[in-house]
Amino acid sequence: MTKSNGEDPRSGNRMERFQQGVRKRTLLAKKKVQSITKDDVKGYLVRNAFVLFTVTGVIVGIILGFCLRPYKMTYREVKYFSFPGELLMRMLQMLVLPLIVSSLVTGTAALDNKASGRMGMRAIVYYMCTTIIAVIIGIIIVVIIHPGKGTKENMHREGKIMKVTAADAFLDLIRNMFPPNLVEACFKQFKTNYDKRMFRVAIPPNETSVVASVINNVSEAMETLTRMKEEVIPVPGAVNGVNALGLVVFSISFGLVIGNMKEQGQPLRHFFDSLNEAIMRLVALIMWYAPLGIMFLIAGKIVEMEDMGVIGGQLAMYTVTVIIGLLIHALIVLPLLYFLVVRKNPWVFIGGLLQALITALGTSSSSATLPITFKCLEENNGVDKRITRFVLPVGATINMDGTALYEALAAIFIAQVNNFELNFGQIITISITATAASIGAAGIPQAGLVTMVIVLTSVGLPTEDITLIIAVDWFLVAYGWCYF
Repeated sequence: MTKSNGEDPRSGNRMERFQQGVRKRTLLAKKKVQSITKDDVKGYLVRNAFVLFTVTGVIVGIILGFCLRPYKMTYREVKYFSFPGELLMRMLQMLVLPLIVSSLVTGTAALDNKASGRMGMRAIVYYMCTTIIAVIIGIIIVVIIHPGKGTKENMHREGKIMKVTAADAFLDLIRNMFPPNLVEACFKQFKTNYDKRMFRVAIPPNETSVVASVINNVSEAMETLTRMKEEVIPVPGAVNGVNALGLVVFSISFGLVIGNMKEQGQPLRHFFDSLNEAIMRLVALIMWYAPLGIMFLIAGKIVEMEDMGVIGGQLAMYTVTVIIGLLIHALIVLPLLYFLVVRKNPWVFIGGLLQALITALGTSSSSATLPITFKCLEENNGVDKRITRFVLPVGATINMDGTALYEALAAIFIAQVNNFELNFGQIITISITATAASIGAAGIPQAGLVTMVIVLTSVGLPTEDITLIIAVDWFLVAYGWCYF
């Protein structure tokens, strides 16, 4: 049956049902949007309370620091004011040592030799590639922008730099990989010191002069036979700080041995598993205090900074150049590598690490941030514990992209302010030395200044010119740790 006008009534019914379905779906979508604005937003705020409190702490700290700068607080007053931030640093550093050892031992023990070898090889290849890329970016940016125009006579100097030869610095790096005393490695690192000693050097006698001297004065003749020579020689020494590199090497070796022991190694595996879990629970408690500590850390650093007028001209351009290099590496290169390898949105992954990034900004230390990085990766991003326990401690020790970029850029900047033209071979030397030196940089504030001496020495640049950039070192190092 059809209507008189030839239309099929069933087609009209289908159209009405389709329109009703569209209306129902629209109503459901509206209800869903309404539910998101009420319940889901509240749940989101609860889940991300740590991050929101931390961001608030950073903002309040910056505002508080600049508000207090006009009062010209004394050094003692600044230290008292920064005390809550100092407590946060001490809490985090307290957990670094047991966390590195327990996580590496459990991580390597849980993997067989083949799996740990593959993971270790991939991690090292990734670390080396990103570090080399960071160095190349730093060199290209500083050559293009050329922030070292002018002379260094008008630039502000701050502090003194301890000189060290490149050979001794690299030998110290190898020595620290194999500490003779594990207990001492928990609070000290090997470092070569220099001592001036006088040596008596014999002089070949000249017969004519000796005979003449004997005739004139016997005592004068004896003095001409010998001479005292001053020479600087390297002597063993130590500096305070956890020897993370030595503990990493020992923990990986120990974990591999435990894994090969099968049933006999189970008690040790259970012990380190329990220790790791206990440390992570302590981290969860400290995370609630972190926003307050970060607020006072940042405010204290801003109050403590010298007159902002000092940071002008060349130093301002140098600061901008470093920031541009770090931004390119952090916001373009690393997310692109993540997308190419994982085929996932890198910004979702970075969002899960937001609190760790902000904590690194406040503490200027990758080692101190390590406990919170574990928490963010495992809970927010769902990364397997076997991977985080193996990769993170190693990466916090040897993967210093920001330090490598910073040192290569700083070396060329110092060459520019000295009107020192670097040839292609010297630039290659800087890139190789900066990559190698960054591996030995401790994950603590201003550690890069020590290894920067190696980079400058490799191409004959004056190491005392490092004092030109100390005024902005804290800010740039903190900015670098925030990404790396």
